[in-house]
Amino acid sequence: MVHKKGLFYSILSVILLSLVVSGCSVTIQKGRRSDMEKIESLEYEIEALNARMAQLQEAKDDEISELDRAKALLEKQLKKEIGDKDVRLEMAERGLVIIFLSEVLFDSGKAEIKKEAFSALDKVGKVFVENLPGRDIGIEGHTDNEPIKHSGWKSNWELSTARATSVLHYLVDDKDIAPEKVSATGHGQYKPVASNDTPEGRKQNRRVEIVVLPKNIEKIQADMDKIAERKRKIERRLRKYKK
Repeated sequence: MVHKKGLFYSILSVILLSLVVSGCSVTIQKGRRSDMEKIESLEYEIEALNARMAQLQEAKDDEISELDRAKALLEKQLKKEIGDKDVRLEMAERGLVIIFLSEVLFDSGKAEIKKEAFSALDKVGKVFVENLPGRDIGIEGHTDNEPIKHSGWKSNWELSTARATSVLHYLVDDKDIAPEKVSATGHGQYKPVASNDTPEGRKQNRRVEIVVLPKNIEKIQADMDKIAERKRKIERRLRKYKK
């Protein structure tokens, strides 16, 4: 009898041990399966984010290409003015910038556009209407740091603003640029591009900049930044699950 009881308990112990081990095994497998599902879900999300990022990059590239094409066209149209160093074009973070020296557009201390400057502005307006419709355009007036003496303006702010507004009116009133798409600002002497210590530097600072603003670059870049941040968070979680 004692032997039978011992055998019974031995068998019972083996069964219990098997159940315990089996239970642990099931738990581990369930936990592992759950982790794998999470990993698969996160990897799928990364794929979706990568696809969206590619779409946004393509839209950004298209936007930049359109401005590059307009820049090339303006360079061709304004070849003489650029050659005479009266006009300069550049691609900046804020958009396509067309820079006119003020003396090309205005007499000293004046804000009325000179008649001989209309042809250059006509070329710019034509490109805007035919190649960049619906774009927001900012017109910025700038001066050197020489104080106003005899022209009647209160300060360089007023002069730079009046000059920017004159160019705005010409583009809107004579070149059919949509008025709701155009703005004018005057910066006076406070955004120089050269030293005011030399006549040549002051000449470069007296300017009007016509800025063709990118349509959606800021929003596109903001969306791309959000996606990049989301990807970083997912990748951190993936590293934890894969340990």
